[in-house]
Amino acid sequence: MSCRAGFVWDTPQHFNRYIEDCGIACELVTPYMLAAPFFRGTFNCLIVPTGFANPAYSRLLPALRASSDRIERFVENGGNLLIFGAAIDRADAYDWLPFPVTYHHDCHPRSLDCATSPMTSSLVEDYDPARIECDGIFPTYEGDATGNSSEGVILVEKRIGKGTIIVTSIHEFPSRGFLKNFCTAGTQTLF
Repeated sequence: MSCRAGFVWDTPQHFNRYIEDCGIACELVTPYMLAAPFFRGTFNCLIVPTGFANPAYSRLLPALRASSDRIERFVENGGNLLIFGAAIDRADAYDWLPFPVTYHHDCHPRSLDCATSPMTSSLVEDYDPARIECDGIFPTYEGDATGNSSEGVILVEKRIGKGTIIVTSIHEFPSRGFLKNFCTAGTQTLF
């Protein structure tokens, strides 16, 4: 089974290469492509990295908002979506998702407990969960809190139709095992 990830960002990053090194075909999806109604890509998962809402790092937030209906359909039809921290305190940073999430930016190492979900616990299997870099917490959210620290929730998992959305403030690359499982668990779906 071929597995394809869409990496949503302005320019290629080291993250793209890491995804490919995990054996997953990875296509860069720029903000212009994402927001263009004629763009059609077929992916098992979409990955939105840290900093997507901070204009100092990216011009991605307006494009995510413009394509929010397409993103929701992608997940409903079986695609998976992985979103990292917004990297800025904005109450509306996640308003493009099909459920409410708020984020408080605060970057420092935290102790992570994610024993409730095998999927999300594998996200950090290459790191020490007692001291994992995070860039914030999610004070309010809809879905399952599958990763917690003493300061609050740092992983939210929500099933939408046939797909899954994971929102995390972990400020590290996901483990190779997680990427392989998360990407292959998603159905190759038209975006």
